[in-house]
Amino acid sequence: MTLDLEMPARRKPEVSGARSPASGSLPPCPVIRTPRLTLRPHALSDAEAITASLCDFGVARMLLRVPQPYHLGDAREWLETEANAGTAWNAAITETDDVHIGVVSIEKLRNGWHLGYWLNRQAWGRGIMSEAAWALIAAFFQQRPDGTVLSGVFADNTASLKVQAKLGFAISGIADVYVPARGATVNRIETRLTRDAFASAA
Repeated sequence: MTLDLEMPARRKPEVSGARSPASGSLPPCPVIRTPRLTLRPHALSDAEAITASLCDFGVARMLLRVPQPYHLGDAREWLETEANAGTAWNAAITETDDVHIGVVSIEKLRNGWHLGYWLNRQAWGRGIMSEAAWALIAAFFQQRPDGTVLSGVFADNTASLKVQAKLGFAISGIADVYVPARGATVNRIETRLTRDAFASAA
């Protein structure tokens, strides 16, 4: 099944596999194609690429739940237990060669739907995350047009804050959070996004 996303000012991504979800869940993670990227469900074969990316402290230090050091077994465990959970879309970000270069996700936590993401260092600075996050959020709002997407950015991650600003996120607060990769507590800027704000930013 292909869904045509009615979002202005950008080329519409092609979305395959998404169907109406039950309350409190999402359908299986769809395949989404944008001009440069394919977002797809994860496979066990992604484990080595994930490990290589998250062994990089420059990536892991900006993530809330990633330990350091990060091992191949950690990646395999995540792929086997969480990557394709029914309460989340954990999309692998790939280019034309289908090599895993990052993750963009929307998952249901206690207080709502949360956007998360990370990107291999070699893919930084090319606008890939803005493109990937926009496509996944657009597909999410087709499933849940009345939903709100929550997220957060560490105070020293200005690049990520710029990505969220482009998408229409607004700052909603600040919190102190413990980051395992840093072994320290840092300030996290809390953000939120409505469908109307997303449409206005597109």
